[in-house]
Amino acid sequence: MAASCQSRSPPLSPPRQFPSEGFPLVAYPRLLEEEAFSWYTPEDFYPVRIGEIFKSRYQVVGKLGFGSASTAWLCRDLRGHEYVTLKVYANKQRQAQREVHVLHHIESIATKHAGARIVRKLKDEFEISGNDSTYLCLVHNPLGLTLSDFRLLLGGKLPPKALKAIVNYLLYALDFLHTEARVVHTDIQEGNIMFSITDETELEAFEKGERSEPSSRKVDGNRIIYASRGFMVPEKPGLPTLGDFGEARFGGDYFTEEVMPDLYRAPEILLKIPWDEKIDIWNLGLMVWDMLEGKHLFTERLPSREDSRFAHMARIVNLLGPPPGDLLERSDVVDEYFDQNGKLKEGTEMPTSLEQEEEVLSGQEKVDFLSFLRKMLQWRPEDRMSARQLMNDPWLKVRQR
Repeated sequence: MAASCQSRSPPLSPPRQFPSEGFPLVAYPRLLEEEAFSWYTPEDFYPVRIGEIFKSRYQVVGKLGFGSASTAWLCRDLRGHEYVTLKVYANKQRQAQREVHVLHHIESIATKHAGARIVRKLKDEFEISGNDSTYLCLVHNPLGLTLSDFRLLLGGKLPPKALKAIVNYLLYALDFLHTEARVVHTDIQEGNIMFSITDETELEAFEKGERSEPSSRKVDGNRIIYASRGFMVPEKPGLPTLGDFGEARFGGDYFTEEVMPDLYRAPEILLKIPWDEKIDIWNLGLMVWDMLEGKHLFTERLPSREDSRFAHMARIVNLLGPPPGDLLERSDVVDEYFDQNGKLKEGTEMPTSLEQEEEVLSGQEKVDFLSFLRKMLQWRPEDRMSARQLMNDPWLKVRQR
């Protein structure tokens, strides 16, 4: 009797049919998408095919994008009757297991914190096999435009009103991560922030486009490399969502690994000082500058990594002034940058200021913005404001006109 009352899984949707011809072919020797990485070998990436079904439920609809460690695909969940995003990690990627562990940790936290909904969640995970390797797959709810795409659509700079709204959301996300989850993201950049999709017709249009005008592709024996296709531009984007936790850390008060994108590296990373969540605050400050000004505050890239790091440190000194002596005392590599008197080596001091560099704002708006920025761009990590403190900053209050 009990067996007859057991719930049954809903029936599967029939698989979609996708064109097997009529698509543009990319000819050799052109490199397509992930092929362009200097270290690329075919075995690095699982050869996903449009129309392929994983775990007897997730059917691939089209390619959303690629990165150095993974490819991303829109899929139809034939069991859940909804669209999902599938992230397929390249093999032997440490970020894969790290991201899974961080996302499980975040999911385990019972919280009512408003910032939790600004953090991307994990719906499912599984492994697939091929090329004598295994590849980790993560399933998420679909997201739309990245913040970098959104900025480009607006001409390369975000209007202050839109920027303030986005920063407010990100501060809630960081406050949740830093205070309740005790997670440091370490890789806050526009490509890792995406807007939620509020209208499923965006997803339906993506699938319709793949059927009527199949994506370009390159056929290499049994392997197909697809060109990515984007979503249509929504009239109004949804909530910004912080994702990509492949470089995140949790489970300690301080960490020592080398992290952060080169252009966003905080002083403590360059000085190899144990770091905490305040590197995310430094990172956020630089990203906010990029979005408002349409240019990086730190851009120097030289042939050698050592020279690039020195140029980066010199730029920090030129903008913020000399570092505090007690900060330098914490570092074992201080002599790579500074002499015994705490002065930059090699005579590279070219003082400037944030006031001189900032070109978009004026009047009180500019004063308030630079004050907000300086609360994040401080030499000492402990001198930077927390995400919660920054929420109440005067610059984030939208001015009435």
